Amino acid sequence: MGKPTPLDAGKKAPLFQFTEAGVAYSLDCLEQPCLLYFYPKDDTPGCTKEACAIRDAWSDFASAGLKVVGVSKDDERSHGKFQEKYRLPFPLIADTGLELANAYGVYGEKKFMGKTYDGIHRMSFLIGADGLILKTYCKVKPDDHAGEVLADFTALSN
Repeated sequence: MGKPTPLDAGKKAPLFQFTEAGVAYSLDCLEQPCLLYFYPKDDTPGCTKEACAIRDAWSDFASAGLKVVGVSKDDERSHGKFQEKYRLPFPLIADTGLELANAYGVYGEKKFMGKTYDGIHRMSFLIGADGLILKTYCKVKPDDHAGEVLADFTALSN
């Protein structure tokens, strides 16, 4: 497939719609800034660290008025187990057809333990209430990402 080509800051964020636990969401109805974060797979070490770091900083995200939505190609059942196991307070999109991953440019060639394959890269997008991408995170460190996003959002909001 080739390397991923994530969208840059200043671009209009592709719209999305999804349903989680019977509640319908879409980018245009969030009406507030949003961290849209893509991750490879539910309940794996790096993905769990990243999700739990966001969970642990949840009061800071809420205080900042920043929504969070996670995305992977896992199905809704897998997401439900992941959310329940780690008490994640934010929705997860089951992008099983990779429409969102492709729209944001995060799907592409990966290498792991000498093997090359296609998959979702750990990348995030800080999206303003106006739907414009404020910042693209191409090199996400799971342990540090929540703090980095909150600091950037505070700086960009002032």
